[in-house]
This record gives sequence, structure tokens and C-alpha cells, in this order.
Amino acid sequence: MIKKDSKIYIAGHRGLVGSAIFENLKNKGYKNIVVRTRSQLDLTDQRTTHEFFNKEKPEFVFLAAGKVGGILANNTYRADFIYQNSMIQNNIIHESYLNNVKKLLFLGSTCIYPKLANQPIKEDSLLTSTLEYTNEPYAVAKIAGIKMCESYNLQYNTNFISVMPTNLYGPRDNFDLETSHVLPALLRKIHLAKLLSENKKDDIVKDLNLNSFSEVKPLLKKYGINEGSVEIWGTGKPTREFLWSQDMADACVFVMENVDFKDLVKGKHEIRNTHINIGSGDEISIKDLALLIGKEVGFSGKFLFNEEKPDGTLRKVTDVTKLNKLGWKHSVNLENGIHKLYSWYKYKSGIDD
Repeated sequence: MIKKDSKIYIAGHRGLVGSAIFENLKNKGYKNIVVRTRSQLDLTDQRTTHEFFNKEKPEFVFLAAGKVGGILANNTYRADFIYQNSMIQNNIIHESYLNNVKKLLFLGSTCIYPKLANQPIKEDSLLTSTLEYTNEPYAVAKIAGIKMCESYNLQYNTNFISVMPTNLYGPRDNFDLETSHVLPALLRKIHLAKLLSENKKDDIVKDLNLNSFSEVKPLLKKYGINEGSVEIWGTGKPTREFLWSQDMADACVFVMENVDFKDLVKGKHEIRNTHINIGSGDEISIKDLALLIGKEVGFSGKFLFNEEKPDGTLRKVTDVTKLNKLGWKHSVNLENGIHKLYSWYKYKSGIDD
């Protein structure tokens, strides 16, 4: 049973999910939270991870560290994605076992599911068919993490639980024009296109961290950002599900506080697919998402869909029945979440409307 003074380690506390978990725990009165930056602790290194666990002896662990990115990053840095994620989770899960961690929560991703899985995607869809090619290395790493948690639970009687979040967005998201996920990438592109159409040169230079406006247009053109239009990869037809990161954090803390591995295996003969989907259960097309963001940003230009670029999976929405039955449901809808995210982005960027 987790207590307010239990020693809790958050791996990846500066990331989108980890930072939201950190904030959620602090707001709920947890006082003994241990964190390390990447420069302080290289989780891909077995020896340093071993030394950290031996010294700190955390009782509860949130495993939110890892390398993440969108279609372009996943498809370009395939070796980095499978290597770094595998090493991080292997080291943390094994050290949690060796140091008698009471409960570990491993965060994966819904990209673990087959490309053509039945929709909405149930947990039992895992390993039933071929993965989406563009993020296969990342997905394989995360599947290995799920199976590692299950296997340690079965062999060593540990209490390691895996949760699979849908597409997340929120404060401290990655807005890099090359490596970010679809929602923050669209928001920043549309925001820059709006600034360009309004001739706000200083704001654009500041946003892109450039020296002068002469450097702006070649960079924006590279990413399909123009005064009156924004290029978007694919047809715009694929649908995706999105969840506000602070909702995700609340779900993670809820599971840590209320759910044990034994609760997930009752009545099962073969112990598999014990992971839990975390999402909203709602979906929206990429085209409609762009229109929604454009409305929030105040961009009146066009969206040009580059059909020569990959769409990825055509439909992707999770079945969150298991999570809802356990007692948790999301609270922030997409329209409100985009408003909150854009407000945060403008504040971070120092923009005063």
C-alpha cells in the first residue's frame, strides 16, 4: 500500500508524462519523491542504474523514461528507438526486482498493437498480427517491457503493472518540428503560419531560436509552413485518439494506488495481456484535428495534405473498458485540452496576444 511518505522514484520526470505524474503526486501530498536528470543518471547504463537503486532503495517506481517521437523520428532513428528503450526498461525493471520494489508502473504505448487491429483496440489484440512498419522497433521494445513485467511477476512474485497510453499531449510536450508527435507538431506549425501571415517577424525568430528573419523562410519551407497554408503528411483521413497528459498522470497514480497485478489475472488460465489501456475512447481525423487547432490558433489559411507521405495506421482508438471498470475515466475533452495547451505554449514562448 503506497503511503504519503513512501519513497517514490519517477524515471523520466522531465518528460511529458513523467512531469505530469510528478506534479500529480505533489498535489496529492506525496512527500518523498526521488528524481534524476539524464545527465545525473544514464538509465541505459547497467552499472550506474544498479548503483542508483542500491543507494536510493525506492519502494515504488514509475517507469516513464524512454525515447519517443512521431512517424518521422521513429522511422529515421529505428536503432536508437529499440536500443535506448530496451536498455532503459530492462535496467529499471531488473533493478526493481533486485531491490524489492513494492510496485512498478511501466508506461508503454498503444503503438504496441497490430496495424490492422480491430477497433476500438482491446488489450487482447496484442501480438495477433503485424505491427505498423514505421514504429515497429519502438513497439517491439515496449512489448518486451510488458512481457518482462508479466514474467517477473510470475517467476518472482513481483507487482509490476503495465499501462498503455494513447496519443498524449500537454504541458512540456515536445514541439520539435522534426521529432514531435502529430498534435504538438500541428499546433506549432499552424502557430508559425499564423505569425508569418501577420508578419510578426520578431516572434517567429524568437520561436525558432534563430539569429535573424533571413533564416526563417528556408526553415519554414522545409516543414511546409507558408503564409497562407500548412502542409500535413498523408491524406488527413486517419483517425487518432488523444488524451491530456495530466489526465494520463492521474490515471497512472490511480492505478498505482488502487490496482495490483493479482487484480488483473483473476480467473485467467494463461497469464497474458495484463496491461491496461489508458485513453479517452474518442477519436478524430487528422484533418479535423488540424481544423480544430486552426480555429483555436486563429489561422485562416489552408491545409495541404501531401498524399505521397505515409498515413500510418488508418484508424486507432483504444477500448478503455478495463480502465473504466477499475474506476477511472478521463475528464478533459480535446477542444478544452487544445485551448489549454495553446495557452501554455504562448506563455512559454513569451507571446502576448
